Amino acid sequence: MMFERIDRKKCKWEAAELLREARVSPKAMTALYMGLLIALNLFSSLVDTGFLSSFISILTSLLGAVLAAGFTLYCMSVRRGERAEYLTLFDGFSFVGKLILLDILAGLFIFLWSLLFVIPGIIAAYRYSFALFNLYEDPSIGVMEALEMSKRQTLGYKAQLFTLDLSYIGWSLLATLPTLLLLFQMNRDLTMLVLYGVPAPETYWGLPIFALNAIGGLWQLIVALFYYPNYICVQLHYLDIAKRTSGVGKDAVPPQSNPWSGWNAPDGLS
Repeated sequence: MMFERIDRKKCKWEAAELLREARVSPKAMTALYMGLLIALNLFSSLVDTGFLSSFISILTSLLGAVLAAGFTLYCMSVRRGERAEYLTLFDGFSFVGKLILLDILAGLFIFLWSLLFVIPGIIAAYRYSFALFNLYEDPSIGVMEALEMSKRQTLGYKAQLFTLDLSYIGWSLLATLPTLLLLFQMNRDLTMLVLYGVPAPETYWGLPIFALNAIGGLWQLIVALFYYPNYICVQLHYLDIAKRTSGVGKDAVPPQSNPWSGWNAPDGLS
């Protein structure tokens, strides 16, 4: 099995250059994508009536999966130098059944591996990390085929994919900071309620939960403008390299004709 060490910093720089030249603004597309996710989550949080709440929660999760597919398809178009309109965000509806099934199966496999221990679960998560990308690229393939392709593509690359995610962890923590602060305060109040019977407040910092969720969502949107499109494009770059070295995937091309080949990372870079 062939694989190569990937120059992560160069991938990020190339992704930034591609996004800078995109025909449709990546910041505008990210704002639309994140804005729709925030609206769905806020709507779901307002419904707290038994069965209806569960139904709305499932529906918003499915819509979120469709929007995630559309945003990745936009990033794929950016990498190809093509124009992707804002309606690309909804292209996932054309294969929504496979999206749902793939999410369920991948989640099930990762959960089963996680029963052994945390580390096998993490490895499984990276083993199937390219499965959705394979389906986005070619919706005609089967769900199990997408998973099997990902298993072969990620051979030798799991550690590098893990390192890639670690390089963005600062952005992720920054994006979730307001939510983490709110959860910390709510857990503290819940502990006070259980141990001492002190009732939890109806508001925090003078604002109701709904308003704080909206503020947290807006903060996530603002932070995502600065890193999320780059993150997805870099993941797609890793996928292209994995496709080339493994020979697995749609339009997998040999090294001599791959525009992204021709360079190697410095020794020791993971």
